[in-house]
Amino acid sequence: MTFDYDLFVIGGGSGGVRAARVAASEHGIKVGLAEESRMGGTCVIRGCVPKKLMVFASSFTALAEEGRAYGWDMKLGDFDWPAFRGKLEGELDRLEGIYRRLLNNAGVTAYDTRAAVKDAHTVMLDSGEEITAKHILIATGGWPTMPHIPGSEHAITSNEIFHLDKLPKSILIKGGGFIACEFACIMNGLGVDVTLAYRGDQVLRGFDDEARGLVAAQMAANGVRVLTGTEVTHITLDEEGARVVKTQNGAGDGTYDQVMIATGRKPNTDGLGLEALGVELDRAGAVVVDEYSQTAVPSIYAIGDVTNRVNLTPVAIREGMAFVATVYEGKPTPVDHDLIPAAVFTQPELGTTGLSEEEAAKQGPIEVYSTSFKPMRQSFAGQEAKVMMKLVVCAKTRKVLGCHIVAPDAGEMIQLAGIAVKMGATKEDFDRTCAVHPTMSEELVTMKSPVRTT
Repeated sequence: MTFDYDLFVIGGGSGGVRAARVAASEHGIKVGLAEESRMGGTCVIRGCVPKKLMVFASSFTALAEEGRAYGWDMKLGDFDWPAFRGKLEGELDRLEGIYRRLLNNAGVTAYDTRAAVKDAHTVMLDSGEEITAKHILIATGGWPTMPHIPGSEHAITSNEIFHLDKLPKSILIKGGGFIACEFACIMNGLGVDVTLAYRGDQVLRGFDDEARGLVAAQMAANGVRVLTGTEVTHITLDEEGARVVKTQNGAGDGTYDQVMIATGRKPNTDGLGLEALGVELDRAGAVVVDEYSQTAVPSIYAIGDVTNRVNLTPVAIREGMAFVATVYEGKPTPVDHDLIPAAVFTQPELGTTGLSEEEAAKQGPIEVYSTSFKPMRQSFAGQEAKVMMKLVVCAKTRKVLGCHIVAPDAGEMIQLAGIAVKMGATKEDFDRTCAVHPTMSEELVTMKSPVRTT
């Protein structure tokens, strides 16, 4: 059978674009790709990149305070949201242009439209055009979930927060995951009165308990109103268009300029036609794949957030490269999802790799090395900031099972610590490494005695 393309990719995010262009440019594969929104996907257009730029923008309030403490005559005026937003949108346009040029230079044919799967070798575009392909790769990513509460239509998600006409004076953020916490810190740094309402007993569920506890405490110390055990039950608009919020326990009741829902994301599989073909979806709507990213239909593969394995951009890119190696290089390559470093860009940041103390304790005896202290820079400025360095060590093998850092620039530190943990470094390997002084990270190699064993 003759196909229009050797490979057709549905989704123009980081994973799909990487797989498409490498297959086309390095293996001579004829590739088509459909993207219904903007090329670059969640990470570039409505996720990692614009969020990190907002993190940078929000950090200058604290920097100005520190500068004055260090003797600088620093006067911070009002934040110019329209000016920042305009420059941000210009940067996203530039990055999307780079993605399009990469695809074009690789010989990939791009379709700016939605696509669905008709059968094992056919996709249908919104125009009605049918395209055949030997292999189909699903890389449609994820989408913010919106809970079924009365008035949720009056709230925004992380998709819309980058494009607000004006910066609100107050905002309630519903959620306690990394997206909710990151934007709570961002908006707080931009001068917005922030309330975070989360129904659980502590934010950042799934992260190391000690680390997330310190992040929550520092968020509160920096001015974020953190309400745990608080469920939003109703949102209405008043006569001036403000959001009137009701909560189950009354703690978050009030009027806010804006409400943001950040209660998670779901795999973007609605309307793709996969189940009708025999492609299995799990209860969350994620595409079920094997270790090689292949679905139950042999010609159809899936990578990235749509599979709900590890929802991080670098992971999607690696999954795309493993797909190319498996299908077009004759090298069956399973994706390695073990010991992946990650960062939460709160203020302070949380960097993590490996097992939390709680996860490690379930596997066997461990030793925990942990220290919390005031960093030199903020301490000199008279601020009450605290940081934490933590190693979770297997008592038998002495391997470092997990590393957790709460500190400014923890994301930068954990990338390097992640190399050591991935290599199987022991606590003694850390101890043999000479400290870089004076730094915060030197504490990772100077903790001699465990604070507890389990």
